[in-house]
Order: sequence, then structure tokens, then C-alpha cells
Amino acid sequence: MPKEKMNGVGSFRGLPVEDPESLLDVVVPVPELRPRDVLVRVEAVSVNPADVKARAELAPSDQPRVLGFDAAGTVEALGPKVTTLRVGDEVWYAGDFNRAGSNADYQAVDERIVGRAPRSPSHAEAAALPLTTITAWESLFERFELSKDSQGTLLIIGGPGGVGSIMIQLAKELTGLTVLATAGSPESSDWVRELGADAVVDHHDLVATVRKAAPEGVDYIFTSHSAGNIESFAEIIRPFGHITAIDEPEHLDLLPLKLKCIAWHWELMFARSMLETPDMIEQKKLLEDAAVLVDDHRVRTTATTTIRDFSAAGLREAHRLVETGGQVGKVVVTR
Repeated sequence: MPKEKMNGVGSFRGLPVEDPESLLDVVVPVPELRPRDVLVRVEAVSVNPADVKARAELAPSDQPRVLGFDAAGTVEALGPKVTTLRVGDEVWYAGDFNRAGSNADYQAVDERIVGRAPRSPSHAEAAALPLTTITAWESLFERFELSKDSQGTLLIIGGPGGVGSIMIQLAKELTGLTVLATAGSPESSDWVRELGADAVVDHHDLVATVRKAAPEGVDYIFTSHSAGNIESFAEIIRPFGHITAIDEPEHLDLLPLKLKCIAWHWELMFARSMLETPDMIEQKKLLEDAAVLVDDHRVRTTATTTIRDFSAAGLREAHRLVETGGQVGKVVVTR
């Protein structure tokens, strides 16, 4: 068992990433375990737009808030009701929005959202995947209800990003869909093609480039950038199609979708853990299914930038890179 105190990276209030106090090296108590928790020694984390948003919007507090979602590491201790994991297991997970995060030596996480990690990649390569894999998997197989026999065309808005990069791979490996992905530069276009996209379209000229790639329209749209795009979506999607969104645009008007009876879905991978839904363990199952795909070399890591500095300075740099936008793949911070 670890000592009572541990090192972590925390925030006392939301600040711009350029401010040295936006993320600070802190000493905090090792978290106490709930009955179904495992205590994980964190070896690597990745930074997502969700991390950046949480840091920037953090309410002032006299105690540091340890942030961080994605992690890969080793189980060090078990709560009294844990049945699915053992001390020494290598694991990966995306955590719980309502609890202390992964940017620390140790993290307590409910076993139902922790999967055994793939054996083949490094901790850093594994840490790039959990949050985006859960988001992509739930979008494809729960929101869209796709299967290996599904046909049609999927358009991914934000193809080079973290979620897009794993969704392309999952859709090509586990469904029969044709996959279109947006990209905005030669580098990002090459990246999404390398991951398996059948065609690349331009998000600056969405309607024209999608019509060229899919003249009859698309059946499914996954979007991380909905604002200003609803009318374009209405033009390019086929009747009775489906759209899943992960962003939070204000004053979103979905009426243009009504004529074609388009279904709109929201995806939030934290919903199960935040609400402790009866099927919470589905996230463990899908992470372990995804681990098999990684070990079978059917899905590859999406880590493209690795920062070997598990400290406030290293995490500030990771947050800065993600905030600048246009990131291809994922930024990882490792010990």
C-alpha cells in the first residue's frame, strides 16, 4: 500500500493555460477506496478537450482539484467488494467526472469502468485510447445501433481528432460502413487515410465535398462541431438518418432536420459513471473488447505526441497543445 500522501497536479481555480498557476504540483492525500474501487498507480495519462474544459471552468477552491480522465497503470489495492480485478493487473480507463482525476501518483476508480489494458502497447500508447474509444464505441454501437452487418455511409466530423481517429478504425473493423472523415490539412488528410477512411472531405466546403464522395448522401453523421453545420447536415444526410453529437453548442436549432425525420443523439461517456447506471459495467466490457483489437493489431494507438514529464509543467504543455486546436491524434503525458 502507498503512503498517506502522494504527488499530484492540481488546480485551485480556472485560469488560462499560460498562467503558471493554472496547473500546479501539489501534495494531496491518497484517495480512500469505496467498496468497488481499485487503487491504480498511474503511469501515463492523455489530455482531451474535456480536460481543457474542466480546467478552464474550475470554480475557485481553497483545496486543489486533481483533474485528468484517461489513464493507464497498475492496480495497487482493492476495495472489499471488488471481484473483477486483482492487485498487479495492468489497466486502462477514462475515470469519473465527479471524482479526483488521474493526474496524480494514485487514483481510486470504480472497477466497473476499469478494463484490463492491452498487453502490446506501452502505458503511454494505451493511455491515449480509453476516453475516445468509449465515446466512439458508444456512438457507433449504442447510439447508432450498428453491427458487423451494417451498411451505408458514415461521415465523421473531426476525423483527425482523438475520437475521430479511433472511430474510423472501429467502424472499418467492426461494421460494413463506408467511412468519410473531415480533415483540413495534407498532414491530417494523410492521417485519416492511414487509419482507414475511404474518403476525406473538407469541413470548410462540407456539402460539395460530401456530395462528390457520396452522391446519394450519408446515413450517419458523428459530429464534434455542430454549431453552424445543421443546415449542411440536413442537405447531405439521407432520409431517416442518424446524427450523434458530443459538443455543446448554445441555441442549437435542429428544425432543418425534421423534413427528413433525422434522429439526433447525444453522447456523453461520463453518463454511466456520473449516474451510476445499472449497466455501468458495460464500459469495462467494451474497454476489454477494445484491448483485444489492439493486441490483435486491428486497432492502433492514436498517440502522436508524448511528453515525458509527469508534472504540472508537462501537463500545462499538453493542455496548451490541445487548446491550440488542429491536433492530429492524441497528446500523452508519461512518467
